[in-house]
Amino acid sequence: MKPVFIAGPCVIESAELLDTVARELVRLNRKYGIDIIFKSSFDKANRTSIHSFRGPGLEKGLQMLADVKSKYGLRLLTDIHESWQAEPVGEVVDVIQIPAFLCRQTDLVVAAAKTGKVVNIKKAQFLSGLDMKYPVEKARESGAKDIWLTERGNCFGYNNLVVDFRNIPDMLSIVPTVIMDCTHSVQRPSAGNGKTVGDRKYVPIMAKAAKAFGATGYFFEVHPDPDKGLSDAANMLELDKLDGLIGDLVK
Repeated sequence: MKPVFIAGPCVIESAELLDTVARELVRLNRKYGIDIIFKSSFDKANRTSIHSFRGPGLEKGLQMLADVKSKYGLRLLTDIHESWQAEPVGEVVDVIQIPAFLCRQTDLVVAAAKTGKVVNIKKAQFLSGLDMKYPVEKARESGAKDIWLTERGNCFGYNNLVVDFRNIPDMLSIVPTVIMDCTHSVQRPSAGNGKTVGDRKYVPIMAKAAKAFGATGYFFEVHPDPDKGLSDAANMLELDKLDGLIGDLVK
């Protein structure tokens, strides 16, 4: 069984950016016989600074994502931050993502589950893998049939994350699909004078280590020119490097 792949720019910056990334994902799907899910956020509601770019908002953002699905036939994933967003988002996307900071927000998880869509719950930076059985229980008892969990590192000190790869098999004991978030896990939160920074050179290593620990999927935020990205610039993988990395992971 081939792994799940999720990829796309951190935030919706423009229709042109979405088109550029979507075209490459379609090419990679054909090359490798896979089904990469297109990801981008309509609102980055948890930016470090109030002055940071957040995105086009719900209405415009969902229309732009719907255009990607219509033009390229890609499945879609996006995140929600408030429970009222679940219903309109569920009308457009295939996978609703619960952000790591919000994975214990009961109303948010329940609202996502009630849409009938796949629910991808990112593990909080302050929880262990085994702790994720409780968010999964909330989603399952609220009607979710397909629940994924995503590893993205833990906070063990100021402005840094550490990945304990034992969380992957621990979460596989809860659900059959565990994704490694290879780009957010290389973040250094709030370490950049009012913004999150990190080091993208570790992204391929994170992916390959996760594979060794049994991950069933991989999450990459990608951008044709990451340093010009309006969110998570330091952590996004260069779009032209995605091909080789996926090739390594599907061997």
